Amino acid sequence: MARVWQVLSSTEGFSTKLFRVVVKQVLSPRTGKPLEFYTIEAADWVGVIPLLDEEVVMVRQYRHGIEDWCLEIPGGIVDDELPQEAARRELKEETGYEAQELELLGVLRPQPALFNNRFFVFLAKGLKWTGEQRLEEGEDLEVVKVSLRDLGEVISSGQIDHALVLASFELLRLRHPELLR
Repeated sequence: MARVWQVLSSTEGFSTKLFRVVVKQVLSPRTGKPLEFYTIEAADWVGVIPLLDEEVVMVRQYRHGIEDWCLEIPGGIVDDELPQEAARRELKEETGYEAQELELLGVLRPQPALFNNRFFVFLAKGLKWTGEQRLEEGEDLEVVKVSLRDLGEVISSGQIDHALVLASFELLRLRHPELLR
């Protein structure tokens, strides 16, 4: 039986440009005892699977959390905009492409034990090259095209190990199985 956890108090632990850590005192509905939990409040994120003919336009980006390069789909933070606007912006900034079509494949919760945000996954079609990347100061990435035919091997070999990217491709497989033969 699902029971409500009563929040007794909520205070900011610390805040950064990207997220805010919140310390919550809650009352366990099972034991009746107060407990302390930490949550991270962050803006929503977007990820875009851009299809160009029979290829996915991906990015290889340096990630400081793992201190290594990561093969990913373009994406980023939803600023003061709708998720689809953020998807279009991030696609253009990171790859130089614009999409004629944008389809929402699904909305995921990146890590509900800690984070409060959502991850919107879009499929982008009808790509048109509009110019060079417009990377942010803290970004270092290169555009990499992966054949849809080779995507399964790229995933199974571990070249893509970003959990949200893998979940995004699973949403693509579920919504458009014809694309991933």
